[in-house]
Amino acid sequence: MDYFVCILLTGIGATAVTDLWSIVRQRFFGVALPNYGLVGRWIAWLPRGRIFQGPISATAPVHGERAIGWMAHYLIGIGFAALPPAIRGPEWFREPTLLPALVVGIGTVAAPFFVMQPAMGAGIAASRTPRPTAARLQSLITHTIFGLGLYASGLLVSLAFSRGY
Repeated sequence: MDYFVCILLTGIGATAVTDLWSIVRQRFFGVALPNYGLVGRWIAWLPRGRIFQGPISATAPVHGERAIGWMAHYLIGIGFAALPPAIRGPEWFREPTLLPALVVGIGTVAAPFFVMQPAMGAGIAASRTPRPTAARLQSLITHTIFGLGLYASGLLVSLAFSRGY
């Protein structure tokens, strides 16, 4: 079982589960889909020395920002997929367990709360948004879903490698 392939597949799977959750959330609860183009805009401005933005929506658009944002979304998910085996050891991919995946998923909410949201003008933990409590709850639920996705994807990867795929 190739450790890096396991991380790659688990990260892609968990991020895809999160994206499916976003679609369900939009369809059944009317919550807007995430705009990864704005994430791409923020990332594209970083090399230009603009770490902190006012509201990111008011910052000038950048060519390719949507693609940059989507790539970052999946690369970050892949990076976070390295954490459950870092907690439990590489054998986590042989027998994935729920607790490390959930700890990582819920723990990853720190990234938007303390890095991305403040840098994109939304304040710490969405404090400058119109409905901070609702935004925080949505983030927490989404990152919990990501943790469940890590576990489910880890199980699928484990099953695939145990069968010799």
